[in-house]
Amino acid sequence: MPCPRDYLDRLAGFVSGINLEYLDESTVTAAKNVVLDTIGAILAGSRMAENANFARFALSTGSGNCSLFGHAGKVQPMFAALVNATAGVALEMDEGSRLGGGHPSIHVSPGAIAVAEDRGSSGKELLESIIAGYEVTSRIGSATVTKDDIHSHGTWGTMGTAAATARLLGYDAGQTKTAMNLAVSMSPANTWTTCLEGATIRNLYPGRSGFQGILAAHLGECGFTGLKDAPADLYQSVIGNGFDRDAVVDGLGEPGSYRIQRNYFKFHACCLYNHPVLDAVQSLLQKEEFGPHDVSHVKVEAPPLALIMADPEPENMLAAKFSIPYAVAAMVVRGSADVTSFYPQQVSNSQIRRIAQRVEVVADEDMSFRRYDYPAARVAVSLSNGRILEGSVTVQRGDAKNPVNHEELVGKFRFIAGDVLGEARTKQVIDTVAKMDTLVDVGELTALLGEN
Repeated sequence: MPCPRDYLDRLAGFVSGINLEYLDESTVTAAKNVVLDTIGAILAGSRMAENANFARFALSTGSGNCSLFGHAGKVQPMFAALVNATAGVALEMDEGSRLGGGHPSIHVSPGAIAVAEDRGSSGKELLESIIAGYEVTSRIGSATVTKDDIHSHGTWGTMGTAAATARLLGYDAGQTKTAMNLAVSMSPANTWTTCLEGATIRNLYPGRSGFQGILAAHLGECGFTGLKDAPADLYQSVIGNGFDRDAVVDGLGEPGSYRIQRNYFKFHACCLYNHPVLDAVQSLLQKEEFGPHDVSHVKVEAPPLALIMADPEPENMLAAKFSIPYAVAAMVVRGSADVTSFYPQQVSNSQIRRIAQRVEVVADEDMSFRRYDYPAARVAVSLSNGRILEGSVTVQRGDAKNPVNHEELVGKFRFIAGDVLGEARTKQVIDTVAKMDTLVDVGELTALLGEN
């Protein structure tokens, strides 16, 4: 019996019909918080040498109406999405979704902002497109049983950006469905190897996803045709070991169920698989009196995938962000796993490297980041005096089920974006995002995000 494909019709209808006026205030507020967090991550990453060079390259391809965050000059929408999204993942500070896996906003927001800026869209229209694209990205991700060696960066973002672009272009449900199907057939598929080696080409995946998502939305207008059910074609067997169509639309559009308000924000500058572990270690450090010289061994229990992140000798900054032993050691030595703890001078810190050698990572088959009813990490710190300190974390700080207050989110933005914007403009951006739904033209926001 052929499988029904009406889930795509429902998803496309949701995207084309979304209206801020009918959404709960909590959903709109969540979307603003996500946008602020994503802009902060992009601005912080924009200062890295390769990203600054990439921005200069994009400018050499021609001019346009779209801002490169942290840089002077404007480019075409696809190049703005490419450069901004790439910068936004460079420091591993962008938000994400435990339910869908990956990082929906960095795959959707840069493209949506670029298209909105190009068209002179309102803040309300931009928020609608981001909420819709985020929903698509997260739901497609949660419906996919991803293969163990596949890294989800870029994988579902093409469809999410295509959905957001379609919303901004005023496409009906049929056109939106076409755009999404076209986008999926352009989805990148990559392994975890780039992360583990620290090859920064990995940072391009969300950028490429945004670029191709915008392109896909226009390919339908050019007359290109897509598969009838592209997600099932790709995610069922190529990228995944299974794809559940019903899961894509389960609870779609129900009040309080929007994925953008069920996300997590990062307060450690590394892969999510480190976060519950680091929360547990940080809690022990705060409760107990011990330091690096007291630690003889650390046992970490984590989800099975974490075993690929057990290298205690990462070669560079990006690889360190995907090393649980390094992140734990940095927390023990420095009391923090913020952006500065992964700078090259810290990656070569002999004391951190010594502690990292004492961290053992083992798998608990029952652990999963899609569960909220079972620990996501357990930690046992053995001290030289024979004491063993134990802790566990089910939901890391910053997740919607273990939230931080708004002031802390704003504080994070100030910390990671303040050097790029300066104090006055930092406040302006915070204030402008807070009233984003009232902006007549998103240019009021993007005008603040270029070079200082």
